[in-house]
Amino acid sequence: MGAVTLRVADLDAMTAFYRDGVRLTVLVQEGARVVLGRPVPGGGSVPAGGALAVPVVVLEHEPALRQASPGQAGLFHTAVVFDDRADLAAALYSVATRYPQSFTGSADHLVSNAFYFTDPEGNGVELYWDRDRTEWSWTHGSIDMDTVPIDPNAFLREHLTAEALEHADTRPGRVGHVHLSVGDVASAKAFYVDTLGFATTAAMGSQALFVSAGGYHHHMAMNTWNSRGAGRRQQALGLGLVRIEVPAVDDLGALTARMQDAGVQTADDGRTVAFEDPWANRIEVTTAGRG
Repeated sequence: MGAVTLRVADLDAMTAFYRDGVRLTVLVQEGARVVLGRPVPGGGSVPAGGALAVPVVVLEHEPALRQASPGQAGLFHTAVVFDDRADLAAALYSVATRYPQSFTGSADHLVSNAFYFTDPEGNGVELYWDRDRTEWSWTHGSIDMDTVPIDPNAFLREHLTAEALEHADTRPGRVGHVHLSVGDVASAKAFYVDTLGFATTAAMGSQALFVSAGGYHHHMAMNTWNSRGAGRRQQALGLGLVRIEVPAVDDLGALTARMQDAGVQTADDGRTVAFEDPWANRIEVTTAGRG
């Protein structure tokens, strides 16, 4: 998963949240656009210009747009994954101390430890760490996940280190998955599994669907908890773009062919293939072999 673009009303406040709270580094700041990210694994500190960094969030200043209406489809949360629990603890501590009212919950999902927040404009944010895949359990092709409460203070006492906190913005982090609010799960499955090509890893009836590639627990999820029956989105603040990277040019070609066969309109600029899901959430897919 690539960086998630958010359309924002207050660029300064949103930049401060992701920079000072989540401890992302500003990689690009040009006019009405700010790109924030973290170093790539093994890449060391973020250098000038962010050459060894991976973008996580792109903020685009759109002050003329309004907040989305209640029940509209769009972003449920952007999930940032950290390589170890000390780095997760540092990000958790930073957000919780600088933006204490943003905390919304925490859970041990068996495959991961996760902490949830809401940014200043209402976009969901998950910060998490994955257990090793050897500790994951599958039942009849579905990943075993649960929601077991975690005491965030106990987690910090056990895992937070002074070194991780001091160097938080120079440690790796990336988008692990993106969770969307959609109108119905059946249409989400038809689009994201049958057409786009993800595999289903877990399902909660008509409430939620989890999908991935390569045996991950989920790269994307869709739920109807707040948006059942929602139609196509109107232009509003919030989610602007979801980015996906596939392994090879052939994979991108096959994806484009499936989209065209399904009657999904695509735009190809030579580097990315862009299209919309049934709720007008914009998706861009690319590969390292393009451009």
